[in-house]
Amino acid sequence: MNRLGVEAERLASAHLEAAGLRLLTRNYQCRLGEIDLVCAEGETLVFVEVRQRRSEAFGGAAASITARKRRRLVGAARHYLMCLGRLPACRFDVVLVTGRQPRIEWLRSAFEA
Repeated sequence: MNRLGVEAERLASAHLEAAGLRLLTRNYQCRLGEIDLVCAEGETLVFVEVRQRRSEAFGGAAASITARKRRRLVGAARHYLMCLGRLPACRFDVVLVTGRQPRIEWLRSAFEA
């Protein structure tokens, strides 16, 4: 991962923790895909995709989350849950980090599995 990506994940994690979420795992990887951040909000497990872009050109960070990317996130989340051995309530959030002076936008329940 490049330096900007690492910084975007750090900013996103700090933003979520300030909002009351508890960070459980960073960069969870399996053969099906990767999850940038896994957090807990109360009893809900939150799978977080962090997207960073320097500008809004070409649709910005949100436009970079394709159907293929969503499938890979869902696959990795299913693997995580299987390893966890239980099925808590869960959701998929997206944190967009845009610009050189980063603006953070948190999209709760950004998509369904």
